[in-house]
Amino acid sequence: MSCRAGFVWNSPQHFSRLIEDCGIICEIVTPQMLAAPFFRGSFNCLIIPTGFGNPRYSNLLPALRASSSRIRRFVEGGGNLLVFGAADDRPDAYDWLPFEVTYRHDCHPRSLAFSGGSVATTIVDEYNPENIECDGTFPVHEGRGIGADGSSDVIIEHTCGKGTIIVTSVHEFPSRSFLKTFCCNGDQTTF
Repeated sequence: MSCRAGFVWNSPQHFSRLIEDCGIICEIVTPQMLAAPFFRGSFNCLIIPTGFGNPRYSNLLPALRASSSRIRRFVEGGGNLLVFGAADDRPDAYDWLPFEVTYRHDCHPRSLAFSGGSVATTIVDEYNPENIECDGTFPVHEGRGIGADGSSDVIIEHTCGKGTIIVTSVHEFPSRSFLKTFCCNGDQTTF
């Protein structure tokens, strides 16, 4: 069975091309499709890219909030969810997730240290972990801190049912090895 990722955005991006280059089938899921109750896609992973919470870049946040129960069911059923930085100073930008996450927008390079035992530690394998561009931190969350700059978490993980949610403010494309593992390890689940 092939790996399938839903890339949630208005249009294809360089990021969606990277996903395809990793051998993963990538389908663009627009905000309108995401919020439509009749939309049924089958994916191993959903990816929400950087800028989803900033109205200058995207109209995605209202659609994420409208489909929060579907997102929860998707992850509980075994699908994985990868969420990047909101790119706007909105502490409530992640209120559609099935666990508490507070975001603080603060864009600059950081030196990351990792806690072992998670595929999320490979997200920056193609970069120097001592100089990673991040667009914020997660000062309050119910997840497990995986990557941090000092005491500020920038990568968190949360298990929900049979699936995993990784939330990160890393402002770089994830490594190919991370994408292949994270996207293909999720169960193909109907959204």
